[in-house]
This record gives sequence, structure tokens and C-alpha cells, in this order.
Amino acid sequence: MFPQNNQSHSVSRTTRASSWPFYTIVFSLLAPVLASILVFHLDSFDPAPFPNHELTHHLPEPSMKNGRLLQGSEFLGVGLLQGPEDIAYDSKSGVIYTTCADGWIKRVTVNDSVSDAVVENWVNTGGRPLGVVLGRNSDVIVADAYKGLLKISENGEVEMLTDEAEGIKFKITDGVDIADDGTIYFTDASHKYNLHDFMWDILEGKPHGRLLSYDPATKETKILVSDLYFANGLAISPDQECLIYCETAMRRCKRYYIRGNRRGQTEKFVDMPGIPDNIHYDGDGHFWIASATEITLFWKMAFRYPVIRKVAGIILKHIGELETNKNGGVFVVDLKGKLISQYHDPRLMLITSGVKIGTHLYCGSIIYPHIIRLNLAKYPAVHVTK
Repeated sequence: MFPQNNQSHSVSRTTRASSWPFYTIVFSLLAPVLASILVFHLDSFDPAPFPNHELTHHLPEPSMKNGRLLQGSEFLGVGLLQGPEDIAYDSKSGVIYTTCADGWIKRVTVNDSVSDAVVENWVNTGGRPLGVVLGRNSDVIVADAYKGLLKISENGEVEMLTDEAEGIKFKITDGVDIADDGTIYFTDASHKYNLHDFMWDILEGKPHGRLLSYDPATKETKILVSDLYFANGLAISPDQECLIYCETAMRRCKRYYIRGNRRGQTEKFVDMPGIPDNIHYDGDGHFWIASATEITLFWKMAFRYPVIRKVAGIILKHIGELETNKNGGVFVVDLKGKLISQYHDPRLMLITSGVKIGTHLYCGSIIYPHIIRLNLAKYPAVHVTK
């Protein structure tokens, strides 16, 4: 009897001992899952559905493309331009004004060779200048994310024109353009989140953006359109009848009439197969619309399902930045809203502006330490074979 009891105890101990690794493995697998579920339900971030039904079911594609923008490109002002977000060109002086992440508005000479470029620290706003356009009296108008709408004189004196509308402060003063009558049109991408937290505005999926105007004569700021999904770049049409503005989070550009019988009305201009940013008119019948990234699988899912954006927000909060962007570049769109061509590259991301100067395309971004320049005559977009 005793030998049998000893054997029974031995088997029992062996069974208990062998079960510990099993439970340890199960616990190590389940614990992160349970913790993630708990964090998900306790986190107060509550994204909303996007009104995707307003978009074109099948996004248009341009008939001409240059899918290797970086091949043949040159880099202007290497190491001297920190995140040159937007670009304005003064044809009289041959100087580019660009807005940088360190607060500087820099002037860059445009020469045949990028090695001959001269970068000048012109004015530091003390904020983060984004959109920029040449003014009417040798001044420069800047949309500064933190400071508001600014006017900078030829001598470099900074004047704050406006930083609120109807009692609500701008949080991300963004795109800007000027009509022939002197009226300044601009966007406030979000009145809830500041630039540092701009990703939260997009992930939340709620319309905090505004399209506005400022009259220098009366100093009046008006809200033209509210409840926009991250209102970003804008450009006035050559006939001065309307302006084109983009809603980055909705992947679209819309037309707003500023004159004529349709004044105050808004209509669709173009739905984008990318995520749009600044818009520039080239004087030759085309708008050049920057695309920060193509609509990747992540963004397709995120724009469709709020739960994906909530998970992304939790990752952003507790782990760090999300790698979701690629294939940035510039779209060329005609005055009727038809996509004509695209310049892009799989290695590019967060391209924020595209300006055609002569036979060259100049691209700004919020991450690169230079302006990208491409000779359009040597490296054109070509017809896509389907």
C-alpha cells in the first residue's frame, strides 16, 4: 500500500508542476489582451463616423502620372529649411518665401543651380507659420498656427490682423490667399485642437474647422463656412468668382462662391485619391493640390470605422507616432475640378505644398529639411496605360 501512495503523490506533484508552465503561458497571452480591452473601454476618446456618403463612390484617377518624383529631383536649401510647409514666389525679385517649423519665414533665391541658392532668415513669428501669400503692398500675409493671421511689412514688421472669430480663438490658422479687392481668405483647421495635437482632430472625426475672411479696410473677421473637417489649403480662382478649399479629413476640395449670384454657396469641386493640403493656382488654368499621403489601407479602414481610429488614438497616446503615410506628392486639377496629372513617389510623405514656377515644381513639407525641386520639362507626367 505504501509504495502505491508514494507513487500517487509523486504523480500528483508532477501533474501540478507540469501545469504551471501552461498557466503561465495562458496568463502571459491573456493579460495583454485583457489590459487592452480594459484600456479601450475606459479611454474617453470617442471618434465619430465620417459622412463618407457625401464622397464620390469611385474616386477619380488622373490620366497622367510621374510616380517617381524623387528621380531627377533637386533639393533646395538643404539643412537650412526646417519643415518648409508652404511656398510663395515673388517673380519680381526671384525670391521664394517659405514657412518653417522653427518659426522662421525664410527667403530663398531661385537660381538655375540649387547649389547657388541663398537662404536668408527673414522674420521669425515666434509661432509656427503655415500658409503664406504675397500681399498687395510689398507685404507678406501669413497664417500662423499659433499666432493667427499676420501681416509682415517689407521691413519685417509683424502685425497680428486677427486671431479669433465670433469670440472663438483660432487653434490652427492654416491656409491663406488674397482676392483682387484686398479681402484675405483663410482657414482655421480646428478651433478645438492646436497644431501639436492635429492628429487628434483627424482621428476624432468631428468638424471643428472654419473658412473665414478678413477685410483690411474694416478689420472685420467673418466666418463663411463652419463645421468643416480640418479645413486646410485654399486658393482663389482666376476669375475671382470663387475659391477652392480643402477638407483634409474628408479627402476632398470644395468650391465657395465669393462673388456673383451664387455668392455664399458651396459645392463639390473634387474628391481626392489622396489626403489634400495646400492649394496653389499656377496662372495657367490649373490648381496644384498637395497630397500628404495616398489613402493607405490604414486610412481606408480608419475613415470607415471609428473603432479603428479609437485604437489608433490609444496607440498614439500610450506608444507613439503611427507610421501610416506614403506616396505623397501633388495633384494637378483643372478649373472644372477634373484631375489631370499626379506627381508622387512611394518614398515621399507629408508633402504640404506644390508650386509651379516656370518649368519647375517646388514642393514643401512639414518634415524634410529642404524644398524639393523637379524640372517638369525633363521629368513630365506621362499617360498611364490601363
